[in-house]
Amino acid sequence: MAPKLYAIVVGAGPGTGRASAVRFSKSYPVVVIARNSSSYEAAVKDVTESGGRAIGISADASDPASLDQAFEYISQELPDHKLAAAIYNVSGGYAVKSFVEIKPEELEESLDGNVRGFFHFAQRTLPLLEDAVPHSEHPPTLVVTGATASVRGSAKFATFALGKWAKRGIAQSLAREYGPKGVHVAHAVIDGVIDIPRTSTLYVNGGVSDGKISAISIAETYWSLHTQHRSGFTWEVDIRPYVEKW
Repeated sequence: MAPKLYAIVVGAGPGTGRASAVRFSKSYPVVVIARNSSSYEAAVKDVTESGGRAIGISADASDPASLDQAFEYISQELPDHKLAAAIYNVSGGYAVKSFVEIKPEELEESLDGNVRGFFHFAQRTLPLLEDAVPHSEHPPTLVVTGATASVRGSAKFATFALGKWAKRGIAQSLAREYGPKGVHVAHAVIDGVIDIPRTSTLYVNGGVSDGKISAISIAETYWSLHTQHRSGFTWEVDIRPYVEKW
């Protein structure tokens, strides 16, 4: 009998998280996690309407106790399932302002979303992914959503870059540690504006067609990372519109 597998998407709001939940639900039951149910309800609805199974959980990844409760609930809802893929899509600290104007709470927001949350999530999921190595058709995978700020600290983006650089550093260390164990850890640099309702009024790349990144295309790239053969793991991929200046 084929093993029972599932996927987790943390940060399942509109855009990358929602699209990833829908894409991975074509092969696995999907758990979608966000601090507020309003952030993942649309993803659950999309998956269900497309014939898949989605479980929505309200939890804060930066709070270990909250995350433990979430995984306890998962074990009850999906007994005998093993974790095939985990996507960490949480961000924070997007305060565009002069460095001396940054408030301590804005620094903490970046640390919570990018560093503490990912740290706790990775500690919770990596043992589960390693356990699934003998059972999964594709290498168990942890995908981490990054940004331009993961590799370039622009002026007035200090808090955002701080969190993104740190998250990338953790992910790179994990890729080197867990790759030899058969677990694929990959970091994605999203270099551009994602095409979601919130960005619909933004004038990007001269307003050309496909000048913003399709969330569906990001999800397809994440799925491609998950299905890579272990002889050719990609540690990092960068995604941008064809007209993006870089």
